[in-house]
Amino acid sequence: MFIKQKMMRTVIYSLIPLILAGTYFFGLRVLVLMAVVTAFGVLAEYLFEKHYKRKVSEAIFVTCILYTMTLPPTTPYWIAVIGIIFGVVFGKEVYGGFGKNIFNPALIARAFVYISFPSPLTISWTSGSTGFPGGFGTYLNEGIEMVSQATPMLLFRATGETVSKLNLFIGNVAGSIGETSAILIILAGIYLIYKKVASWHIMAGCLTGFVGLNSILYLLGSTKVSDPLYGILAGGFLFGTVFMATDPVSSPKTKEGKIIYGVLIGIVTVIIRGYALFAGGMMFAILIGNTFGPIIDEGVKAIKKAKKASPKKEVSA
Repeated sequence: MFIKQKMMRTVIYSLIPLILAGTYFFGLRVLVLMAVVTAFGVLAEYLFEKHYKRKVSEAIFVTCILYTMTLPPTTPYWIAVIGIIFGVVFGKEVYGGFGKNIFNPALIARAFVYISFPSPLTISWTSGSTGFPGGFGTYLNEGIEMVSQATPMLLFRATGETVSKLNLFIGNVAGSIGETSAILIILAGIYLIYKKVASWHIMAGCLTGFVGLNSILYLLGSTKVSDPLYGILAGGFLFGTVFMATDPVSSPKTKEGKIIYGVLIGIVTVIIRGYALFAGGMMFAILIGNTFGPIIDEGVKAIKKAKKASPKKEVSA
């Protein structure tokens, strides 16, 4: 029934610590939400693939998990279900299924619900757990709605205040399910690079572009951006860099293209965070990067071809 994909299983293994951390910080609703999203996501892909007499790819499980990890813990089930169905159908199947999609399906799903249902995705947040058993002993932790207690990025955007970098590093802050614990995301990134599943060129490009522009604006005294380290640890930048930007299908294929693509994502993230309506920015930055991915590859190939042809012309002359 499923196309076996070892690479996708490796990504799932890297996500297990983040899933457990999300459950600990926010509650057992995380697991229920993920199960519901996965059930409907698999069903949506199955119905399409059955029509064309093809098998469902194991990549659908990665898409469903990643999408769930980008949601607030309080996201209504029906909104989450609508999002994953939209992402699978219009972000993947309309292009011909696995391996043919231009955009990351999980981000298409997230962007759709973010724009269509802004209130549940931007206002209602959950406080993190402390102590044992944490969220494993409750369905959902206490909700928070005050701006002063919102996510680190929303807090900075509204008041200019920051939260403890230690809390950002560990993950005991309000936010989307998978974006809070920087240390676990970093370890997952190292694991994926070691397994040669995710491109370090893309990750390095994202960090270079983000730190470069963020540092320039910060040193120039802009109040719209935080210090670079806070910007890296807060919000979904690290999660997007490790798991979303490195999607092998929707990212460039050339080594140089991957670096350029990553730098573009990092730069656009800083611009959106500081000067656009949205407090995050990474989601839209990656989708913009997906748009230019094929063009970047073609440009890199054209430059390489021109360089190879240049010496021959000199010799013939």
